[in-house]
Amino acid sequence: MGLKADLIYYSRLCYNNKFVSATDGNISARTKKNFILSTATETCKGKLKSSDLVKIDLKGKRTEGMKKPSTELKLHLFIYSKRNDVNAIVHTHPRFSTAFAASGLALDKPVFPEIYLKLGKIPLASYATPSTDEVPASIINFVMDYNAILLANHGLVTFGKSLDEAYFLTEKVEQFAEISFYAKMLGGEKVLTKPQIKKLDLLKQPLIKK
Repeated sequence: MGLKADLIYYSRLCYNNKFVSATDGNISARTKKNFILSTATETCKGKLKSSDLVKIDLKGKRTEGMKKPSTELKLHLFIYSKRNDVNAIVHTHPRFSTAFAASGLALDKPVFPEIYLKLGKIPLASYATPSTDEVPASIINFVMDYNAILLANHGLVTFGKSLDEAYFLTEKVEQFAEISFYAKMLGGEKVLTKPQIKKLDLLKQPLIKK
């Protein structure tokens, strides 16, 4: 699939999996020529088509497409400017992840080995007024070290080398949030012990050396 087809595919997945509703959220990808292809403002991700996509430059100027870019692209452009390794961003409002964000709770406890190895933790950015420069400023302390960030009273943003990586991080974080929610209802999560974490850190070392 081409990049436009990928954006449509993963946008529809986000909608079908209830990570967004109505016209919520936005998804973008960096092109080989360093432009940003993104879902336009006020578009339903479940009904997305190619005419609902816009292309902008790294300064936010529209270069292709009839619709307006999303006002939330300030967040995307900030991430792309800081991370040359990031080629795709998914911003959604998944129910469990957003419930944690609305409660002022980060997903930062070492509970699942897979999450610890892949993401370390999912921090919580402070509240920022949507569509303003406050949003990128809120993640400035996290953008270089994490690929998934909860946005207080807002939602979740994930990013990666490709659209499938960014999308699957959304799935993984939402699963983590859902299990954590139910674990709290059952008396609280049982965090990994220091010896268990030490063993996981040893597994990380070969990945770091490559």
